[in-house]
Amino acid sequence: MKNDSKQYSLGYKNYLKDLKVEKYKIFICQIVLFIGLLLLWEYLADQGIIKTFLFSQPSAIYKLFVKYLESGQLMTHIKVSVYETCVGLFVGTILGIIVAIMLWWSKRLSRILDPFLVVLNALPKTALAPIIIVWVGAGVKGIIVTAITISIVVTILSAYNYFISVDEEKVKMLKSFGASKSQILTKLILPANIGNLINLTKINIGLAWVGVIVGEFLVSRYGIGYLIVYGSQVFKLDLVMMGVFILAFCAWIMYEILNIVEKLYNKNKH
Repeated sequence: MKNDSKQYSLGYKNYLKDLKVEKYKIFICQIVLFIGLLLLWEYLADQGIIKTFLFSQPSAIYKLFVKYLESGQLMTHIKVSVYETCVGLFVGTILGIIVAIMLWWSKRLSRILDPFLVVLNALPKTALAPIIIVWVGAGVKGIIVTAITISIVVTILSAYNYFISVDEEKVKMLKSFGASKSQILTKLILPANIGNLINLTKINIGLAWVGVIVGEFLVSRYGIGYLIVYGSQVFKLDLVMMGVFILAFCAWIMYEILNIVEKLYNKNKH
């Protein structure tokens, strides 16, 4: 038995080692692919195969990036957009979860609001951004509300579906022991869906960024969205592509932070 235990332990360690090696291999492949695409883009631009006026090129984007970074303008734009996105993400997710809890708590309320939520979810919410900004006002406030509006309905519908999908037998068992609705919520429903809610927040990162960028397209004088729309208006594709790369990087950083939170949660859970 001891030998079997040692063999199993050694085999499991080798399995974990193989998983780690595979993870590094995938990461290296991703880096190589990314660098390869940048080099190909640069080569095609240098050879005139693609027009730099329309597609720009990595070296020009990098020079512009350094210029904006040294002047301090870039950090100002990034700070504005990240602040708006974080507030929109936090408020939209928390409000959405609160409303989802209310729907789970009251079946009558969920039946009343169901058709309205479905219609709201079907609407192209980015098209409503100009109306929202007129109602709330231009500036940071209007942009944040746009971000909240885009993410909140998805949060409500997804979180509510998570809550009602919890094993009904477990709910009945708690009820049989005399558990109140609030106890069922705090001891079963919410703990069972922490992982789902983290994944939902990951989705909301993209939705919040969409709301912020659309809002900045319309009214802002600062932010990554402003850089992108200004660059397109003056046909400065270097600026547009720089804005797109920075936007992708910021979204990726936020996503990775949530990945770390998820790993810590899973580690503590086990």
